[in-house]
Amino acid sequence: MGEWHLLGRLLESAQEHSTEVGKVWLTVLFIFRILVLGAAAEKVWGDEQSNFSCDTKQPGCQSVCYDQTFPISHVRFWVLQIIFVSTPSLVYLGHVLHLVRKEERERGLSAAGTPLRDPWGRIRLRGAVLQTYLCNVVFKALLEVGFILGQYLLYGFGLKPLYTCSRWPCPNAVNCYISRPTEKTIFILFMLAAACLSLLLNVVEVCHVLRAKCSRAGRGSQAESEVLAEAEVETPAHLPGGKHSSDHRDPKGHPVQPHLCQAGQAQSKHPREMVIQQ
Repeated sequence: MGEWHLLGRLLESAQEHSTEVGKVWLTVLFIFRILVLGAAAEKVWGDEQSNFSCDTKQPGCQSVCYDQTFPISHVRFWVLQIIFVSTPSLVYLGHVLHLVRKEERERGLSAAGTPLRDPWGRIRLRGAVLQTYLCNVVFKALLEVGFILGQYLLYGFGLKPLYTCSRWPCPNAVNCYISRPTEKTIFILFMLAAACLSLLLNVVEVCHVLRAKCSRAGRGSQAESEVLAEAEVETPAHLPGGKHSSDHRDPKGHPVQPHLCQAGQAQSKHPREMVIQQ
């Protein structure tokens, strides 16, 4: 398990910047895949080649039949699967660290005070961080599907106790046998179930992130409409959007120009001046 220590430390750092569903995914990866693979599966497949036997003593026949039966060892295949599936999370972690350090250099702030983090010090899934996180989850799901299909095409989802081989240099079709096929089939199904669970969590996480993004966008548009409505209510009368409280109309209801009203008011206020002018 020592070779998994570095990968585990990096994934733990990525877990700090993940959603709740992403943390569950990492827990499944650690416990049901890495731990099981290191503790039990490697021992079960330890005698894979040594206990593979065929009904012939022809030199080289057993080796070519073993290569035909197992193009790649199950354990090595699962190791590659875990490494490839974990790679998008490591890329996301590197992108987050790059953005945080870039923000620190530009603003001269500490990591806790950058806009990338909320008041609790967690990374906000917005903008470029959100896009990278979604790409991370989608690529993990695609890699899971690819490795599941690859396992099915290579050797299916189970092992048979008897395999027939007719490759050269075998003199004819020979029967070959593997050790503990039932136990190995159980491990294959267990690792397949763990991969399917991880794939399901990836799908749930994509839906969760998109739903949260849509809800934030809906709240933002609602708040914007409320601000616009308040601005319309508070528009002053002299602005084009406001109602003119100083509109003047004659006794018949026809609008009167403001300067005419002012002239009429001046006549009513200074009747003596008007008489003198006449």
